[in-house]
Amino acid sequence: MTFSIVACDLETQAFGVAVASKFLAAASVVSWARADAGAVATQALGKVSFGQDGLVRMAGGKTAQETLTALLAADPGRARRQVGMVDRHGNAAAHTGEGCHHWAGHRVGDGYSCQGNLLVGKEVIDAMAEAFEGTAGELADRLMAALLAGDQAGGDRRGKQSAGLLVVKPNGGYGGDNDRYLDLRVDDDADPVARLKGLVAMHHMFFGMPDPNDQQPITPDLARELQAILCTGGYRQAEPDGHWDEPSIHAFWALVGNENLEERWDIEGDTGSIDRVALAYLRERFAQK
Repeated sequence: MTFSIVACDLETQAFGVAVASKFLAAASVVSWARADAGAVATQALGKVSFGQDGLVRMAGGKTAQETLTALLAADPGRARRQVGMVDRHGNAAAHTGEGCHHWAGHRVGDGYSCQGNLLVGKEVIDAMAEAFEGTAGELADRLMAALLAGDQAGGDRRGKQSAGLLVVKPNGGYGGDNDRYLDLRVDDDADPVARLKGLVAMHHMFFGMPDPNDQQPITPDLARELQAILCTGGYRQAEPDGHWDEPSIHAFWALVGNENLEERWDIEGDTGSIDRVALAYLRERFAQK
């Protein structure tokens, strides 16, 4: 009782799964990916071993279709399974068993597969596929666009509860010694896909590489605004005066350290600068009521 998309970006060797469902913590069951193998979504009457075994087979050189065929052949419950897979070469395959609850189906495209069961209709899968194909940017953003489109098209006809987004790529994880680039879940929420979209934006801000072109000089007017933010957050007692002096810089270091924004401001130059993404976050985070 779920809709999902598995997909890849061969240019960056990224593989991922996005899923939403009226089911607690659906991503913990559905979503599987490895940078040297591909990605798997197992749902309907989900079989978790399809994720584990599918990745092992694809890492060993089997295509998505070969892997799917072998797993289903050995599974007496295949009529109630739904699976989408993409291998490390970008080949996609899917299965919707005849025992899955209506509406159930899938759509396989170039480097992706969308699948769902107990949906409001085929329009959910079509909206997902079209959004994925029509969205630019990194794989995480394309997967998120597809999930949003499916949700807006009606999604799971029972309602909403959870959503998740998993993306792996070589050395893409925190610290660079693992492949888990992004692994975000909303396990129980009234509007989980919308909440997940916000988490993805936060991930990009906290873990993405700042764009040097987005650095904004700290002018006296901006210094006064940042000092007001420092006052609101309890980092400064003096009234804002627009002088970006050593006490202001010291207080701001404390703030960005607590907010995990050290990578998004620069004290070099005459006045220093701050990333526009971080500035927008701080304005919202410390907005005066």
